[in-house]
Amino acid sequence: MMFVMRRQPPFFRVMGILARLLPASRRRFSAQPGRALRALLAAAGQIVGTLFLSSFAQAQDMEPRSYSNAPIGLNFLIAGYGYTRGGLAFDSSLAVTDPQLTTSSAILAYGRVLDFFGQSAKLNIIVPYTELSGNANFAGEVLRRDVSGFADPVLKLSVNVFGAPALSLREFAAYEQDLIVGASLRVSPPLGQYDNSKAVNLGSNRWSFKPELGLSKALGRWTLEGTAAATLFTDNKDFFNGNKRSQEALYSLEGHLIHSFSGGIWASLDATYFAGGRTTLDGTLGSDLQQNWRFGATLAFPVTIHHSIKLYGSSGVSARTGNNFDLLGLAWQYRWGAGL
Repeated sequence: MMFVMRRQPPFFRVMGILARLLPASRRRFSAQPGRALRALLAAAGQIVGTLFLSSFAQAQDMEPRSYSNAPIGLNFLIAGYGYTRGGLAFDSSLAVTDPQLTTSSAILAYGRVLDFFGQSAKLNIIVPYTELSGNANFAGEVLRRDVSGFADPVLKLSVNVFGAPALSLREFAAYEQDLIVGASLRVSPPLGQYDNSKAVNLGSNRWSFKPELGLSKALGRWTLEGTAAATLFTDNKDFFNGNKRSQEALYSLEGHLIHSFSGGIWASLDATYFAGGRTTLDGTLGSDLQQNWRFGATLAFPVTIHHSIKLYGSSGVSARTGNNFDLLGLAWQYRWGAGL
């Protein structure tokens, strides 16, 4: 990338314009912020990573800070953009070969931090609108698909069962993470755009359920995270001209190495492995057992006490079924409530 001397890069010029549009009282920080403000900025940096749930494949999403703590009553509104290139991002078990597909997704999400019997919890809702185009081979036939519309929404409830009690904003100022143990359930209803005359769709025409267990251990400015999950699927009884398609559970392991910087900024190296998900089409078991690896990175930082930005990317590095894809994304978050 080339830069003109004495001119800021486009990203910083845009951020400068946005900053000037904000009220001065919201974009100026004290030179020596108090502990409550520092704690809130740290929480803000965490939640921008937590709430931006991937709208893509069931086991391939990577979510650092999923089980971090935050003050009860905070609300989050998130808008984002994600771009993928390569394999089909929303249904990694679809038996397509030689995929040359791209997607562009605008994503809107809402989240809230809750008090769940004395422990902190988060409720997240995400709605993606996607444009897909490209070619792929399916059952020996080259398919061309150009479509836009809503993909399946996602709802997720996560609960920290140990190490992250429900705290007010004032109480949260004294909180320091050690070991957090959490659990979550992610549900995706079949509300996305679907056409049974097409093999590749934005919606899946079936329900999916993803229970998950997670651990998060803080070691100074470093945090180690790991999760284990299983994604379960109902049958698609109207798949590609009326066929019935079933899928076995898809199991996944996910890990993150996170470093926290001053001012609520953090960065993460992310990895996930998933296996299983073999499909059956009208009683015939497919040879599409998945054993896939993905690696990625995330950077999140607060712009003001109310606004945060997240940049992220990932790539498939090994896939038994040839359904790897590359992902780049950007998310903006606005937060309010809890006395903020």
